Amino acid sequence: MKNKFIDLRSDTVTRPTKGMLEAMFSAKVGDDVFGDDPTVKQLEDKVTKMFGKEAAVFTPSGTMANQIGINVHVNPGDEAICDITSHIYNFEGGGIAFNSGASVRLIYGDRGRITADQVAECINPDNEHYANTRLVSVENTANKGGGSCYDIKEIEKISSVCKQNDLGFHLDGARLFNALTETGDTPAEIGALFDSVSICLSKGLGAPVGSILLGNKNFIYKARRVRKKFGGGMRQAGYLAAAGIYALNNNVIRLKDDHRRAKELGEYLGKTNFVEEVVPVETNIIIFKLNDKYTDTRFLKMLEKRGILAVGFGPQTIRFVTHLDFTEEMLDTVVGVLQGM
Repeated sequence: MKNKFIDLRSDTVTRPTKGMLEAMFSAKVGDDVFGDDPTVKQLEDKVTKMFGKEAAVFTPSGTMANQIGINVHVNPGDEAICDITSHIYNFEGGGIAFNSGASVRLIYGDRGRITADQVAECINPDNEHYANTRLVSVENTANKGGGSCYDIKEIEKISSVCKQNDLGFHLDGARLFNALTETGDTPAEIGALFDSVSICLSKGLGAPVGSILLGNKNFIYKARRVRKKFGGGMRQAGYLAAAGIYALNNNVIRLKDDHRRAKELGEYLGKTNFVEEVVPVETNIIIFKLNDKYTDTRFLKMLEKRGILAVGFGPQTIRFVTHLDFTEEMLDTVVGVLQGM
């Protein structure tokens, strides 16, 4: 599929580069469940230091990292606050209810971003009729918000509200490095504001598998127990961790290329006669709404016949995602295809 199609479905479709494969094949490994895989430890230590946290745990997926974090924060019957478009609510299989027995208070934010004032309004009173509010989660970048980024000043305000009300504060940072590339904030600045942070290595950073969950030592001790219960314990996981280390060392700076290409695509789409609206493009996600010239189903089929893969993202809505396997030549090809539609 890689050679036949230009794949804009997601930044999860990338293949390891030669350098990443070499790092994987040469990795020193042990048994991570026994705690003696040196490369997993190296990855966890590296990310811990980057974000100024006390500890970390390597997980197979971003969904598992988020769901473990939520499970540690809440008890059955508690409530978590998040935006209505959040990945943890929409795209993790109902995991908050299934895994943790918790309910969710949804906020209508601005392209996936919520405010401290909105959070404060959603905290339940200490009354037996209400669920116990225990957790606030934000997503940065916000997937359904078109890769929108939080202003760190608003994160600071939300963090303050959480501290004042004894609430956990979790960051779904699946594409956090995309956000940091645009805002200029540092991992340490972000890490200081959250009780737990999940980082995906297999999206924009290009690793084949894996995410990291960060927190204090007690939090991660509990997280490891939850990972085991969820079936997420891995053995010779150092081969995968080596890919994560390589990604962090080599694939962060180049995210700017993905963002530039995404913005160029967004600008072009806004000039076509079949697009009604393009969500502002901040990072590597382009979400656009078609007018009545095409249905979303027909548009996707037309793209596929011309060698381009994308996904529907709602009624008359399409998503493109740029990534390290999407080249300048491919950008020109996509623009040429769109010109002929």
